[in-house]
Amino acid sequence: MLTAALLLVGGAAAGCGGRATTHHKPGTSHEQATGSVGTLLDAQDPAGHRLREVPAEGAPQVQLAARPDSEDGWNLQLTVKNFRFTPDSTGGAALPGAGHAHLELDGRKLARLYGPWFHLPAAQASEGAHTLTVRLYADDHTAWAVAGKAIEGTFELTAGAATPGQAGHGHTPPSAPPSPPSSQGPADRTVTIAVRDGKVTPPPGRTELRRGERLALRVTSDRADTLHVHGYDKELALPAGQEATLVLTADRTGLFEVETHESRLVLTQLLVR
Repeated sequence: MLTAALLLVGGAAAGCGGRATTHHKPGTSHEQATGSVGTLLDAQDPAGHRLREVPAEGAPQVQLAARPDSEDGWNLQLTVKNFRFTPDSTGGAALPGAGHAHLELDGRKLARLYGPWFHLPAAQASEGAHTLTVRLYADDHTAWAVAGKAIEGTFELTAGAATPGQAGHGHTPPSAPPSPPSSQGPADRTVTIAVRDGKVTPPPGRTELRRGERLALRVTSDRADTLHVHGYDKELALPAGQEATLVLTADRTGLFEVETHESRLVLTQLLVR
């Protein structure tokens, strides 16, 4: 299952992307521009980021599509034009046609994206109609805009009562209740982690797995965040104060870090042999 492509981190201080430069520079805000591309407007997008307006000709474009995943939830695909993802320079100057994206579900931010794919677990979308929105941002976290409007793409997703994966483009016929990730087969290992006041309990260590084992990551965070498993391209929204579970099959060997996006905390390292 695919999601945003991020580089491996070297430690908690480096955060997503593997280098300290992947987050905005000390002493600057998301809205302070260090580049001279386009026109920085006073207007803001729905998430509170200032707009950086560019001419319509040659401006970045984005479209969003979704299709059911064979195991759980949906695979979302971003199709961009006049735009490239630049995880190594996030937090730096606004460069023409470069940056990252934010994904929202019904106006609530789910994740920051550094690539064209994202896996949305079924547990994150309750039964009924939902609006997925993806919006393009410059490296300095200003929102790319044309004619005073943020550049974004939307997709209307209907989560039915059947397990996603049985119908195209996110629409499922009514049947059995949606299955959470953990119902796709029993986990061989379960790791329970708590994040509170910026501290991880138990302290981050290594979780050793044999290739092919299924791992359940149960994480409770005192603030809303996003869990990311490097190398496996899996993410999971962490609602504040609620336990969230991500189940994955360790089908790749190597050392992979599990961390949070917003708080930039390393939760554990997966050592798969």
